Amino acid sequence: MALTRSRISIALAFFIPAFLSGCQSTQSSGKDTEQAEKVSIDSNPFPSTYTPIEGQPTVITNVTVIDGIGNKIDNGMVYFADGKIQAVGKDVDYPDGATVIDGQNKWVTPGIIDNHSHLGVYPSPGIGSLSDGNEMTKPVTPGVWAEHSVWPQDAGFARALAGGVTTLQILPGSANLFGGRSVVLKNLPSRTMQDMKFPDAPYGMKMACGENPKRVYGQKGGPMTRMGNVRGYRQAWADAQDYMRKWEKYESETAAGKQSKAPKRDLDLETMAGVLKGDILVHMHCYRADEMVTMMDMMKEFDYQISSFHHAVEAYKIADKLAQNNVCASMWADWWGFKMEAYDGIRENIPMVDKAGACAIVHSDSDIGIQRLNQEAAKAWSDGQRAGIDISMADAWTWLTANPAKSLGIFDKTGSLEEGKNADLVLWTGNPFSTYTKAEKVYIDGGQVFDLNDPRMQPQSDFEVGQSAQGENQ
Repeated sequence: MALTRSRISIALAFFIPAFLSGCQSTQSSGKDTEQAEKVSIDSNPFPSTYTPIEGQPTVITNVTVIDGIGNKIDNGMVYFADGKIQAVGKDVDYPDGATVIDGQNKWVTPGIIDNHSHLGVYPSPGIGSLSDGNEMTKPVTPGVWAEHSVWPQDAGFARALAGGVTTLQILPGSANLFGGRSVVLKNLPSRTMQDMKFPDAPYGMKMACGENPKRVYGQKGGPMTRMGNVRGYRQAWADAQDYMRKWEKYESETAAGKQSKAPKRDLDLETMAGVLKGDILVHMHCYRADEMVTMMDMMKEFDYQISSFHHAVEAYKIADKLAQNNVCASMWADWWGFKMEAYDGIRENIPMVDKAGACAIVHSDSDIGIQRLNQEAAKAWSDGQRAGIDISMADAWTWLTANPAKSLGIFDKTGSLEEGKNADLVLWTGNPFSTYTKAEKVYIDGGQVFDLNDPRMQPQSDFEVGQSAQGENQ
């Protein structure tokens, strides 16, 4: 049927309102659409499940006390209860019914803190199938977490406990420029890593400079030089800054009620962003003085803080710069010369760093050395004495307690025998700077976890059952 002009007018009269109505409906539905749910990231997806073992109110009397922050008390007393240090001094009050231990001729100190350990990620037995500390697939791997490699059955934990170690930082290895996150553990042997995890301890991030990344990646696409190392760090930090800006923009837009698409998560950049925000602490494997200064320049360029240089055999050359930049040096007493970057090590390194006012730390980096860290500190102290560096034993003990606690961000909780702090302490059979002294009793959060004279209080992992070695428990 042919449409006349009048019929067309009638048809349009019905069509146009319907069309406009449809447009209005579409527009209003956009306004009524609910805002997309905000994306947030759980910063603690693997929380600690650590539970302190039960302890009894205990007082140690007639004992030489080193409090971990530079003080020594002869014929002193330490009282602890409810998992905390309650009182330290010449004469302290304690309730009836408390367990009393006569510390005559013995010494008590805070528990040793090793801020550089690979127990659990390079456990005993040291075989390839248990070698889980280095993700040597590319030079930048900050997104891996050491805790996901920790094997709680490592016999080394119990050996370290027998040496008075109550807290330790487990680090990835040093093959990569960025090796991954570290984790701080209470040295209470347990079934799972989570049960050992130090509650609320900050994460660390392992970095490495010098020979190791060059050696590992020199024939695999680089870096193959020290300048290549630095370029690799700087590019990664620049990428992390860009990643942060994207998330900051997303946060500000969503806070303003705007529609905004969340950036794609990148686990490597997420860890590095945590460093830039101050939530994650940098622990950097570095030997040479010139490289440590370059690394401190870089930390200023990208506005983050290095907590500690590890190994740092040339720290004595720049001790004043370490102090100025608030960077600790975690060192061996006498390891040196095993590669070129370790060639200029000296036995007076640790006391010289201390004397300059910098934060000096004795660390192990060894499943053997961690068993005798008191002796490592004693060696460094005595080498300083022979060189005319007069440091008291009480001050030298800070290398094993207060200073590593500071480097790990846990000094408010442990590292000294001060009222209100965790009752992590060791009763020694004698002067802990003596080769002949052993840890007699070890306490973590006030619960006794080791006793030299009671085999029932000498932890043994499942892996060791039925495999007692010659000389064990003797």
